[in-house]
Amino acid sequence: MSMFRGVNLGEWLVLEKWMDPSIFAGTGARDEDNLCRVLDDESRKLRYEKHRSTFITEEDIAFIKACSLDSIRLPVPHFLFGDDEAFCQPYVPCVSYVDKLFDWAEKHGLRVILDLHTAPDSQNGYDNGGIGAVCKWASRKENISRTLDVLEELAHMYGKRDAFLGLELLNEPATDSVLVRNQWTYQAHDARRAAGSRAVDSDVLFAFCEEGYDRLRPLIRKDSYIIFHDGFRPEVWKYFFRSNKAMENVMLDTHLYLDMEEKRPEHTNLYCANRILFTWRNLIDQLQEFVPVMVGEWSLPHNMEDGLNAVQRNYSYRMLASAMLFTFERASAHYFWSYRVRCEDKAGWDFTDAVEREWLPRDFLRTLE
Repeated sequence: MSMFRGVNLGEWLVLEKWMDPSIFAGTGARDEDNLCRVLDDESRKLRYEKHRSTFITEEDIAFIKACSLDSIRLPVPHFLFGDDEAFCQPYVPCVSYVDKLFDWAEKHGLRVILDLHTAPDSQNGYDNGGIGAVCKWASRKENISRTLDVLEELAHMYGKRDAFLGLELLNEPATDSVLVRNQWTYQAHDARRAAGSRAVDSDVLFAFCEEGYDRLRPLIRKDSYIIFHDGFRPEVWKYFFRSNKAMENVMLDTHLYLDMEEKRPEHTNLYCANRILFTWRNLIDQLQEFVPVMVGEWSLPHNMEDGLNAVQRNYSYRMLASAMLFTFERASAHYFWSYRVRCEDKAGWDFTDAVEREWLPRDFLRTLE
């Protein structure tokens, strides 16, 4: 298969407060679900229109192409169609912006992976799942059925478009350990909604993926991909693919963040970071023995900056970026998180800033090939 390189358009259609606090300003809301419930209809509509119409524009798509990247991973929410009051209220639909992205991508010669980033009642308890500390997606069959219906509608609408590259069934479904950590990290804005949260068991996740594949494969381009997130349990997927050898054009997504690995004090230099990267290289190689691997999210933040001057700091980021790209080139695809991050003290998350500082190359194709 071809190698794909790109960037995520995080925070555009799925909100995470840390990535752009401005849309949450003055509300006290902790996550997107909370934001939509504290705003009245008119205020909510105006805030979302301002954010979505300015956060990503065609100029940004042209910039991505100018960096010699070939594709985009677009996180979308389960309520993007606004077609079912039981699942879509009080949220603000956004399918018109997905339409715009496909038009821009086809104009500029890029392809698009649609990533279903949120699901009803949340699949992980992250703020990126829409509702911090809540994880009840797998508790109701209606949630799973609704998710499959949304994926099928996405496939009908975009699966034959020239720019369509793939459809990721569900972002970051949580294990027990992930959910416990998230319930410590995020304070639920409604404790009653959080009560009864539970992780997404592997058997539930596998059954969902099998049904999703069967429903979506006939609806999308033959050269496009159905993508499964590893659900923070990469070691179990070899059993899934051994049982589903007939699946065609699939990828397994794994998310590799250095700052989430390096929690111990000794992770303070490039040597220690390279030990982690060596582990990741082994992981990618092992997974690719039975399925193409997509590193769907990665970034540059780390804790190796203490005592460095500006020149040394830039050098550390540049060397780390080179080492990471060397590692992720072993995969079949990789996507930086994220294109734009509007907050302070978040060095290494913003793609445009990293390119401007020359931490990341301005011409990925020339640099990597």
